[in-house]
Amino acid sequence: MAGVRRRNEAAEILPNGQQPNGYTTHQDRNVQTPQLPQENIFLFYPNIIGYSRIILAIASLYYMPLHPRTCSLLYSISCLLDAIDGIAARHFEQSTRFGAVLDMVTDRCTTSCLLVFLSSAFPRWALLFQGLISLDFASHYMHMYATLAMGDSGQSHKKVEKGRSRLLHLYYNNKTILFIFCTFNELFFIALYLLSFSSPILSPSLLTPDHDSSPPISQPGSPSSHMFATPGSAWAMELARANKMDDFWPWVIAGVSSPVMLGKQVLNVVQLVKASKWLAEGDREQRRTAALAAAGKIGAKEKKRS
Repeated sequence: MAGVRRRNEAAEILPNGQQPNGYTTHQDRNVQTPQLPQENIFLFYPNIIGYSRIILAIASLYYMPLHPRTCSLLYSISCLLDAIDGIAARHFEQSTRFGAVLDMVTDRCTTSCLLVFLSSAFPRWALLFQGLISLDFASHYMHMYATLAMGDSGQSHKKVEKGRSRLLHLYYNNKTILFIFCTFNELFFIALYLLSFSSPILSPSLLTPDHDSSPPISQPGSPSSHMFATPGSAWAMELARANKMDDFWPWVIAGVSSPVMLGKQVLNVVQLVKASKWLAEGDREQRRTAALAAAGKIGAKEKKRS
């Protein structure tokens, strides 16, 4: 009895039901819960890697118009970190929904920025690049929304059942295939970016001009003088891109990676169609449930009248 009394007195001294062993007791029930430190999700290692990807991507955009080698290096490192942050998340057991969304949004934004540049570098193919941007965003947004609306609570967008799509199940669950498709897809667009600095076939403006020919000198005050006078003008950028590098390796990279890039676009179409059908299934089920409920209410009213 004396020991029990001493323990009770000690418990009364500590505020908020705290116990000497670091546990907290609830007044309504005799349950002890440990006091865990609050984690800062934003400072998890994989998320810090994600921030580094964003910084490298912004730096690559800064060098993109005139410095293809520096831009390609920074952009490639940013893409490679996409695989490292997943490894870090699994190693440190720091997989979070915030990290998954940060990773996906960074992928979409960096690729879209590169495609926007390609649209300006190859104006005749601008509609194609715009279509690729739209397909990429629409496919992933629809898939993410369908997973949140129709999937289990907290289900990852990378968890795709075989019954829904064998291709997407293989793509998202096989780390090797996922890495190959993402890497070669980016390599193809990087190769096109390098070809905009090296290939007169794709960019006729890169043909070496004659020494005697020069851009027309405009009179001061004319509209063309404001367009071509500054180093950052469109004409200056075209001249700066001319004959920057040899086009052999960019063509090789583009040729090797193009089949995988096309396969990635097929997967985007499949993902968009499957997500649309999944949402439509949910809409049909919701409307069916609402119709049955309405029919039940009408039946109940008719019974009361009779």
